[in-house]
Amino acid sequence: MKLYWKVLFVILLVAGGYTSLAWMNTEEVDFVKVGNQVPEFKLETSEAKIDASSLKGKVVLVNFFATWCPPCVKELPHLEKEVWLPNKDNKDFVLLVVGREHSEEEIKAFADKRGLNLPFYPDPKREMFSMFAKQSIPRNYIIDREGKVVYSAVGFESEEFEKMKAVLKEQLN
Repeated sequence: MKLYWKVLFVILLVAGGYTSLAWMNTEEVDFVKVGNQVPEFKLETSEAKIDASSLKGKVVLVNFFATWCPPCVKELPHLEKEVWLPNKDNKDFVLLVVGREHSEEEIKAFADKRGLNLPFYPDPKREMFSMFAKQSIPRNYIIDREGKVVYSAVGFESEEFEKMKAVLKEQLN
C-alpha cells in the first residue's frame, strides 16, 4: 500500500509541474500582444539607428529570427520575396528583421551566404526581444501607424504567413 501512495505522490507532483509550465508558457512568454502599444525599443547598425517613436505614422513589421533556427531560415526567403520586395519602396512601410543574440557581423555573414537582402538589425543581448517575449522564434509583429500591435504570431507555417500578409496589406491600404 505504501507503494501506491508513493506513485500517487509522484504523479501529482509531475502533473502539478506540467500545469505550472503550461501556465508559464501562456502567461509569461508573450509580453506584447495584439492591442498593446509597441514598447519603446532601439536598434542600431553601423549604418542606421531606429527607435519606436521614429516609426509613428508607418506600418512596421518586426521579425525576430536566429541564424541557427530552422523555421527562421525557412521563413526569411518568403519574407524577402513576398513581403520585402513588393513593399520596400512604400514610404509608409518599415521592415525590421532582428537577429536575436546576433552581432551585425554574424547577420551580415549569414545574409551573404544565403543571398538575402533584407533590412537586418542585430540584437546581441536580447534587449529588444526581451521587451516582446521571453522565448520562441521566429516571431512576427505588425504595428499600425499609431504604434499599436495589430498582428502577432510565433513560428512559420504557410497558412499563418498568408494571414500575416493579408493583415499587412490591409494596414498599408
